Amino acid sequence: MVEMPMANVGRRLGRQLGRRMGHGGRVFLDALLPPQCLCCGAMVDRQGNLCAPCWTDMRFLESPCCRACGFPFPHDEGEDVLCAACSRRLPDFDRARAVLAYDEQSRSLMLRLKHADRLDGVPAFGQWLARAGAEFWHRADLIIPVPLHRWRLIKRRYNQAALLCQALSRQTGVETRLQLLQRSRATVSQGGLSRIGRDRNVRGAFAVRSSDRARLQGSHVVLIDDVFTTGATVSACARILKRNGASSVDVLTLARVL
Repeated sequence: MVEMPMANVGRRLGRQLGRRMGHGGRVFLDALLPPQCLCCGAMVDRQGNLCAPCWTDMRFLESPCCRACGFPFPHDEGEDVLCAACSRRLPDFDRARAVLAYDEQSRSLMLRLKHADRLDGVPAFGQWLARAGAEFWHRADLIIPVPLHRWRLIKRRYNQAALLCQALSRQTGVETRLQLLQRSRATVSQGGLSRIGRDRNVRGAFAVRSSDRARLQGSHVVLIDDVFTTGATVSACARILKRNGASSVDVLTLARVL
């Protein structure tokens, strides 16, 4: 297992202590590890925040957008309008929404979460996701993360999608089951693959844990991942969830490639 840098060890231990000690713990944590912007590292007022310039540079995605995949429109075309891609073929999931456009600014945020142990932003990300998926919560039954294969999980030490699920569950009160969906086959990284290559890479790579199939029957699922690129991964997950009894599958991500 890869050793964690000492600064990240200290940050993680400080967060745990801060949670146990409440407000006093947060004050102690801020003194021990001064709050830094999640993107650029500038000093901010509290843990998990962005500085004003980085916040301004983020492109938050809002309506109007495609009813199905959430692709943003420059003008309001009406509630049920589909983008060109979804008009040609509806996705396997029901709806997808994202917090941010994936660009140079948000890319730094995603990489720090995924590979640099910057988990202090997870509570804030849970709040952002709750707002971005506001239309989902009135009927959502389960929040489920896109899973990592066990070997990749051992190497990375955590699944960022699972952490986002836990933070989102605390915000919405919707149950999360982190092990319901499993990656049954190891796949290569999706980075650098074409759309067709991504589809082939994840085909047959997911399975529903047998002990959770009964809970899945007729449920409205919200599937969580960090970045929506072509939709190949979440589509593969949506297909297997529906085959195993899910009534609908909505997708919610921190960012999406436009």
